[in-house]
Amino acid sequence: QVQLVESGGGLVQPGGSLRLSCAASGFTYEDFPIIGWFRQAPGKEREGVSCIRSSDGITYDADSVKGRFTISRDNAKNTVYLQMNSLKPEDTAVYYCATSRITIPTMRPGLYDYWGQGTQVTVSS
Repeated sequence: QVQLVESGGGLVQPGGSLRLSCAASGFTYEDFPIIGWFRQAPGKEREGVSCIRSSDGITYDADSVKGRFTISRDNAKNTVYLQMNSLKPEDTAVYYCATSRITIPTMRPGLYDYWGQGTQVTVSS
């Protein structure tokens, strides 16, 4: 049974940092090579943030987070992280991790097969 569990969300002031974790179980990276982070703010569509290919660590970041967010993985722990720095109020959203069978990094939500339950990130003073 594929399972993805996010953690690490919370309330942070603008300019602050958070690190999200996505603990994966029930599958191998050969079956689901790509893990991505997405976010969805109230009234907005879900958008891709970052993704990583577990076999070689190749990443892809959305323009809105380049230079501020860093995705990484620890294959031994079956965990993918999203380090978020210089947070802005517009980063406020529910953040989800998801996994895909495709091998090419993508930010298209429709190409992801399994999703976690999400973790809330609120950036506010």
